[in-house]
This record gives sequence, C-alpha cells and structure tokens, in this order.
Amino acid sequence: MKRTLRLLPLLSLVLFFGCATGRPATTVQAPAAPPPPQTVPEAPLAPRAMPTLDTVRAGRFDNGKMWTFDDPPIDYFAEAYGFRPDSAWFRRARLGALRIPGCSASFVSPNGLVMTNHHCGREAIVAVSRPGENLLDNGFYARSLGEERRVEDYYADQLIEIRDVTDEVYAALAGAETDAERAMARQQAIDAIEKRLLEEKGGEEAGYVVEVIALYNGAKYSAYIFKRYHDLRLVMAPELQMGYFGGDPDNFTYPRYALDVTFFRIYDENGAPLRTTHYFRWSRDGVEEGDVVFVIGNPGSTSRLQTVAQLEFRRDILEPAILRLIQTRMAALQDYLRELPEGPEREEIRNEVFGLSNAEKLYTGRVKGLRDPYIIARRRDAERRFREALRRDSTLARTYDPLFERMAELVAQQRDYAAELQAFLAFNPNSGLSSTTVRRAILAYLYVNQQQAGASDEQLAELRDEMLGIADQPVGVQWRYLKARLEDFVRYFGEDSRLVQQLLQGRSPEEVARHIIHNSVLRDSAQTAQALAQGTLTMEDPAVQLVATVWPRFQAFQSAWAGISAQQQEIASQLGRARYEVYGTSVPPDATFSLRIADGVVKGYTYNGTMAPPYTTFYGLYDRYYAFGPGTDWELPERWLHPPETFDRSTPLNFVATADIIGGNSGSPVINPKLEVVGLIFDGNIESLPADYIYMPDRGMRAIAVDVRGILEALDEIYDADRLVLELTTGRLVRSEEEADALMNRGREQ
Repeated sequence: MKRTLRLLPLLSLVLFFGCATGRPATTVQAPAAPPPPQTVPEAPLAPRAMPTLDTVRAGRFDNGKMWTFDDPPIDYFAEAYGFRPDSAWFRRARLGALRIPGCSASFVSPNGLVMTNHHCGREAIVAVSRPGENLLDNGFYARSLGEERRVEDYYADQLIEIRDVTDEVYAALAGAETDAERAMARQQAIDAIEKRLLEEKGGEEAGYVVEVIALYNGAKYSAYIFKRYHDLRLVMAPELQMGYFGGDPDNFTYPRYALDVTFFRIYDENGAPLRTTHYFRWSRDGVEEGDVVFVIGNPGSTSRLQTVAQLEFRRDILEPAILRLIQTRMAALQDYLRELPEGPEREEIRNEVFGLSNAEKLYTGRVKGLRDPYIIARRRDAERRFREALRRDSTLARTYDPLFERMAELVAQQRDYAAELQAFLAFNPNSGLSSTTVRRAILAYLYVNQQQAGASDEQLAELRDEMLGIADQPVGVQWRYLKARLEDFVRYFGEDSRLVQQLLQGRSPEEVARHIIHNSVLRDSAQTAQALAQGTLTMEDPAVQLVATVWPRFQAFQSAWAGISAQQQEIASQLGRARYEVYGTSVPPDATFSLRIADGVVKGYTYNGTMAPPYTTFYGLYDRYYAFGPGTDWELPERWLHPPETFDRSTPLNFVATADIIGGNSGSPVINPKLEVVGLIFDGNIESLPADYIYMPDRGMRAIAVDVRGILEALDEIYDADRLVLELTTGRLVRSEEEADALMNRGREQ
C-alpha cells in the first residue's frame, strides 16, 4: 500500500545554503541567431542615467554563462578571449572537479588532495572533533598522514561520463495524453535509464552513481555517471574566525578578507591516498586584473527560464514568504541559543543559525531584486524578443506562443492559494524548519487513519519507519518552531478565521505550542517508538489533533496546487524545447546542481560611489581587525596577531571576477587557461543576489574567490604546514611534517 502523502517540493522548502548567491530567472536577446560573443563591457566610473522602463533592453547574457560539459562553448571562448580549448582540455577540467554534499570541490594534487571552502566543511570539522576539542573555532592541521581524520557519511562525486538520453526519454512519452501520464512516463523512463547504466558500471557497490539531468526544462536529458568516493579525511581547516572572517556583516559583500578554505584527502579502497592523474596544478603567479578565468563547479539551481508572470508571483508572494519563514525560524534558534551553555549542542545550533543567516541575506537580495522595476523590465524585454523569434516561424508560433498566456492564467490561479502557500511552507515531515513533533504528527495522522481503515502491518511499515527515522530535536527548539508555525497560521489566515480559532481556542500561540510539545508522545523518538510498539498512538495525541485540524484545508490546497504545478511543468518543458529550437546551445540551461563551467575576467567594479579593487591583501585584513577590535566579527585568532617577520602582508587574499555563479558553487576552483588553480569561489557580492533570475555583470555582479597566493602564504607562514605546501607546489606526497621540514631545509641549503 503506497503512502498517500506526496508533499510538494515547495512545501518541503529544501533551502540551498552555501556561498555564491542563490537561484531563479531571465532570458536572452532574441534574434533567431544570437549576436556574436563579446566580453563584459567596462564598468563606468560615473553614475548612469536610469533609462525609462519602456527603453530597457535585455542583455545578451542575461540568461547567464553556466555552460555544460555536454556542449562546451569552444567557439565562444575563442571569439571572446582568443582561447580555443580542445576536447582534452575540457576532459581534464571535468575530471579535476568534484561535487560534495551541497558544495563543489576539486583535486589539487595527484595524491587525492581535495580543496573546498571552510563553510562547506563545517559539519565535517565538527564531526571529527573529539571530546574536549573545538576544531571549528581552533582549526585543525594533520601533521602526518596518520593524523588525517576520516569523516563518516561523507562523499565526493567525480563526473566521469555523460550520455545523451533525450531520445530515449521522449520515446517513453509517446501515447501519454495527460500531464499526469507524461510525468509518470517520464519518471519511469528516467528510473529505467539510471538503473540500466548503474548496472553497466557494476552498481553502487562498485562506487558509481547515475543521475539523469533535465536541461532546458526537459528539452534535453543527459545521464551523468559519477565515480563516488566515500573515504574522505580532513587534512587542514583554519579557525572559524578566519574561514568566516567578517561574519554575517561581511557575508555577500566585497571587499573581503576571508581564508575560506579547507583541505580533505580521498583514500582508495585499500586505505591509501588516491592516485589521480586529473587535478589542478597550483598557480604560483595567480591572477591580475583583466585575466581570463573559468569557474568549474555545481551551481545549485536557477530559474532564469521562468516567464515574467512567474517572476511577478515570486516577487509578490513566494519569496517574501520564504524570507519571513527563514527569519522567524532563525529568531527561534537564536532565542534558544541564548540559554545554551558551551558544548556540542551549542555548536550544532550555531551551525544552523549560520545557514539561516546566510539564507536570510540571500533572500533579502532576491526580494529586493524582484522589486526592482529595471530588472523586471529587462526580463520583460527578453521575453518579448523570444516571442518575436518564435513568431518568425509559423510552426513555432502556433505551437509555443500561446503557452505564455496559458502560463499567466495558471499563475493567476496560484494567487488564489497565496494564503495556503505561505502558511504551509515547510509543513513537511522532511523539513528541518519544522518542529520534529509536528513532522512526526503528520506521519502519525496518516498512520492512524490507515490503521483504522484496516491496513496491514506490512502496509504501515513505510510510515512507521519514516516516523522512527526522524532524529530528535531539542524541546526548546520544538516548541519555538511550533509557536512560529501557529503564528504563520494567524498571519496568513487571519486571527478571526475558523481554523485559527479552532487551533488556539483563546490561547496564545506560545501557550498552545508548549502544551502540545510537553504532552505529545511524539516529542522524542523513544516515546514514539514505545507508542507504536504498544499500539497506544491515537488521534487523541495533541500533536496529531493539530494536524487533523489543519489537514482538510492543507489537503485541498495541496491537491489544487499539484494540479496547477503539473500543468506549469509541462508548459515549462515545452517552452524549454522552444528556446532550444531558437537558440540551441548558444544559451546555457538553468543550473541543476550539475557540473558547469563559467567564464569571466578578474575585474573590479563601482559601488557606493567608489571603486571595489580587483583583489584585496592581508593588509586589509589587519586594517579591519584594528578598525573594529577584539570581540567583533573581525577579531583575529591569537596566532595571526604575531605573525613571523617573513609573512608578506601584501599577498593577495581575495579577488573578484565576472564569472556566473550561484549557491552550490561554493568550493569551485577558479582556473586559468593553463588549467592551473588560481582561486577558490566562496561567495558572491550583494549585487549578485538577483542572479537567481538574471546575470548582470555590467551592473556589478561579481564572484568572490580566495586567492591561491593568500592560501599558500597562510599555510607556509602562519600555520607552518610545510607538508601541505610541498604537496601543493610540487605534487609530492609527504608523510609527516618532520619529513617536510627536512626536505625544505635541504632545498634551502641547495
């Protein structure tokens, strides 16, 4: 018996935390054949006059430059930069890159050494900390191979092969008449392809993963075959204060001075450092302003192919609701954090607050961008040009042009459910932004209903296992999250609504939340397991009663929303095919947390009436410290306060480039045309926050990277990590710091 609850992804709200801004929509200039490639225009020093909205024109690369390795833009690179890489170059670039949970990474030595961001490795750093240690705050360096610490339940994926499976997927759609039938046939075809290709490689036990990636909203399908590595060990991580220097105030800003880097090592099945021929060599020279660079990583998600009607819905309803959800849950965690003593639980909550703080700034920028009339006008012009291109071909016009009006009609229907959408965001058993008591209660409500309907124990097993699989949450977080949920109901449904009155019965949201959490057997896993084992879980449980009260409205909303969404997805897929018909691969598809290569140049920009430099140095880091002082977000760890005399403060630390990035690009290597790593992406600036739906380097959007010269200077002079310095600069695997010291001394003598 299949579980009846199929919650929409939107309601689950899996927020993509990480650097480099966020995700959704824009289009591109729309003649039948795009104009020739061009480099990014020079940012003017003087303020520009704002054009009237009816004269705003879309930029050629408004849809971005996140190119796929399926169709690398060789001709464009040649025309824009005078650099024509061959297939071997792209293969080496692809195999040197990695994907880790939520972030990107890369091989930087032939011995399995992996580089990513400190903020990408935070949970791993905490996970390998031993009793009495605080590696997150104090940093870590393995002085020998034997001291490198394995991170459990961690992995890295290397994209080893790409296959075009578009025809196979579309063949499966033949005969499907309704949107639901097409969706089911499409998913069955994808599942079959993934299963077949995985079996070809020997299955998961052989260390492979297969994912079918939909590109251009399904105009094209590619099977990505990954080699998955499970044995990752922490090698080096700086102090949190250096990895996150400037804290939340500096997050998504520039100039920056962060050493946001962490090193892992991948070990093979025999427990030895992995030998790989594909890695990015360390650049000694770094970059200068105007240099061409390429970012290779896994941008999480964009929605640049959405219509203007969809963007306006997001502007008015969805994005402000998500922002408020983040703010209220972060406030709940911060309130709980104030009562916690130092210890592992406090560190976990700090990590959660960090993620939500990052997301808050991200969505604040998105909302601001969507409310900018200039950006919407630019998107509107792109849509107009796209439609004009379709109308130049009568067949394309008949097939695709009416879809824009149909999408607008569906968006209007969605607006009718705005209150439900906003109130039920993250109302899902899988959402980390919901009380675990309520998450279990949703499943418990379904469990008891099916049990009363006569379902067998075997049929109930899925719900039972899912309930028991929800990890415990501190009671102080649970009631605060539930209080916030009840306040959502009051805000969006109104305090006089029948549903709110049934839930509160004259009490405050806090009173109801505390009562439910303290009286429900679902507040912890042990009591939940006992109630299931003894058969005492009933509809009388106060948490289950809450779910039962809201369920009729929630179910009606979900049913209606699912129907609208299915139609929108089908229209989006058809518009993706239309765009592919008009532009082909000259316009890249939306990001899908799959490997991309983005080009750009190292370049400063105008901001606040002045100029942001192309790169910063350690001088600026110390200036920030002395300007703000101890006890602030710009405090320096002890070892940084008294560096050796040989430490060069003029070394570049961070730099900016015009490359197109988004959340998920955290940890992406920045390489030069020689396939040398010159930087490490860790953030985007404030101007880049609307990158979810438009790419505008001409208006200051920049990717921010840690400079490899700064990383090396810190490793050598501050952390005395000679073993790591030798490996990065020579490729030599050095087993201990003592061996490295001997080699370094020998080199100086020679």
